[in-house]
Amino acid sequence: MQTDLETLKTVQVEKRDQTVTPFYPYKINWVLDQLHANKTVKNAVVTNLIKKFSGQKLIQAKQIAAEIKAALIANDQPALAKIYSDYRRRDEENFAKATDPQVKLKALFGKNDRVVHENANKDSKVFNTQRDLEAGVVSRALGLKMLPEVVAKAHLRGDLHWHDLDYSPVTPETNCCLIDFDEMLAHGFKIGNAWVDSPKSIQTATAQMSQIIANVASLQYGGCSANRIDQLLEPYAKINYQKHLRDAKEWVAPDKQIAYARRKTQKDIYDAMQALEYEINTLYSSQGQTPFTTINFGLGTSWIARAIQKAILQIRIKGLGKEHRTAIFPKLIFTLKRGLNLNPGDPNYDIKQLALECSTKRMYPDLLMYDQIIKITGSFKTPMGCRSFLQGWHDPANGKEVNSGRMNLGVVSLNLPRIALEAKGDQELFWEILDERLNLAKIALDYRIKRTKEAKPENAPLLYMYGAFGKRLKPTDSVDEVFKNSRATVSLGYIGLYEVGASFYGPSWEQNEEAHQFVVKIVKRMAAACHQWEAEEGYHFSLYSTPAESLTDTFCQADIKRFGRISDVTDKEYYTNSFHYDVRKHPTPFEKLSFEEAFPKYAAGGFIHYCEYPNLRQNPKALEAVWDWAYDHVGYLGTNTAIDQCFKCGFKGEFKATARGFECPQCGNHDPATCDVVKRTCGYLGNPQQRPMVHGRHEEIIHRAKNMTEGMVKHAANFEKAKQSEAERMVR
Repeated sequence: MQTDLETLKTVQVEKRDQTVTPFYPYKINWVLDQLHANKTVKNAVVTNLIKKFSGQKLIQAKQIAAEIKAALIANDQPALAKIYSDYRRRDEENFAKATDPQVKLKALFGKNDRVVHENANKDSKVFNTQRDLEAGVVSRALGLKMLPEVVAKAHLRGDLHWHDLDYSPVTPETNCCLIDFDEMLAHGFKIGNAWVDSPKSIQTATAQMSQIIANVASLQYGGCSANRIDQLLEPYAKINYQKHLRDAKEWVAPDKQIAYARRKTQKDIYDAMQALEYEINTLYSSQGQTPFTTINFGLGTSWIARAIQKAILQIRIKGLGKEHRTAIFPKLIFTLKRGLNLNPGDPNYDIKQLALECSTKRMYPDLLMYDQIIKITGSFKTPMGCRSFLQGWHDPANGKEVNSGRMNLGVVSLNLPRIALEAKGDQELFWEILDERLNLAKIALDYRIKRTKEAKPENAPLLYMYGAFGKRLKPTDSVDEVFKNSRATVSLGYIGLYEVGASFYGPSWEQNEEAHQFVVKIVKRMAAACHQWEAEEGYHFSLYSTPAESLTDTFCQADIKRFGRISDVTDKEYYTNSFHYDVRKHPTPFEKLSFEEAFPKYAAGGFIHYCEYPNLRQNPKALEAVWDWAYDHVGYLGTNTAIDQCFKCGFKGEFKATARGFECPQCGNHDPATCDVVKRTCGYLGNPQQRPMVHGRHEEIIHRAKNMTEGMVKHAANFEKAKQSEAERMVR
């Protein structure tokens, strides 16, 4: 029957919202299966459709529906015809409810946890967050009405996900960015009514950075990053040094002047970086959350750049406040580079050792492997927020490479496990459904671009007119000046490759080479679609390995309702982030990273790897062994280790997961006022005791198995040998 319908594949279908898509035969078969029609009835419906529409170029969706109903009635199936009609009516009713702000507000005020805890970076107990949540549910309802109807309904069904519907498309905001701090600090900028001149000290520079971060975070909905902050701030610390040197020449003996000036400058650097850390952690954006901020460092080689790097790490190790809690923001990313800081004897190897200490105590910094990032993305730069990467890009006007000042316009993610469940083991059908969902995603992403281009520079002056986006546009300019020619990215996301593999090959498919090649082929197919779209339109469509903070729950819950609890797919109550290894298993770090390293070169628009460890405070050498091996295999690596603290009994390590959250295994304490629980939510850290997360993410976190055993940590020397043996085995 599928083969018979292939004759209609050249037909185009006009949807009820005038969107035109190809005809997909599988949809007819799916409808008939849902109706439990017998073979005779199915054949009659298919025959009727072929007879009516063969040879036509364009038909309307409502015509197809009418012919299906007519064929059912003609074959003495009035009950099935009614079920079919009722289904379509309920679909319209559900859409009407989803686009009704009053219905959405009732869910919020009813304390629906999936609404309240969607973002673990928001404290839903405070007024400004509550106001943002109220505005957000209204924006979701209005946004669904604005979207192409086929996209809105696909979002509501759970076929795909339009991210950040509480902000976009109601407002034409951008997603995340690399702020052009170099340009802004060098030439000044305006916030509100105040013009801010170029800073004359590192303390003023970091104060200005915090002002910029707060404003940028309120003018977009995603994360923002500072690229190479040690090199960025070096010129302003030099101003401090020159001032202290002038003072020293007046008051200090000649042989001690340089040492005096350096010591004073180092103190200024430490104070400035500490102020930046506290300011970011005490800021609230207009969205009612701490600005999602990332800072990257590690490539500077001067004594000033080294001092900035050390200060960042020392401050993070110390912790916040009198209890020395772990800072959640800014996210720290340290760059490893061969010849600079990777091996003993490298000039900045001592800073790598400090970074290792910091990771064992605070999880951050995450790592960028310099050479691998260039191979994967085309140039070196930090991600925008937690994992969204820009591709290498040269300005066609002057040929210069540009990274800072660029941005992402938004993400639409596909529910890959659902496609696998719909295919029911038929890989040929899987590819057909994937093509249909890619077409839907393209419609959605095209609308994202169109809507974002409708902004005016004066809607977000700091972004478009005062340098944050790298150009200073006039109020009458088109914002497309900073988007077009692939300067910006817009992203196709995906989730649940593990569940796809489990659907076709069973739960332990990671060890099956055929299965691994199948899921790699899926990612390659999505990447190829992105390349094709970019060639057609001139915008950079990037493939993005979605962090799926709440989507891990949203998609899975939708599929439980539709397919039931399926072993190793939906029964876990979460879907696995992007390409990650099944979190419940115990591969070594090398096995996990070796499995995952095939994916980022296709999904270069966003990715991160991480490994799970026990408490590593007493043995950073074990962690260093993983870092060193990973340098030639992956581009971006995070450390997940046990750093929870109980301030009642003094316990430091891993809290026990319970139905009510996490509690101290020593005294049972779970009061957020007297404990500090830090977990990697997805690409960034979160404190689930203070800011709870959705159910699915909580389940995923508590099921994470260790990739390194206590025994491996206790015997770092043996672990070094194991690392070498593993590397040699993989080469063979």
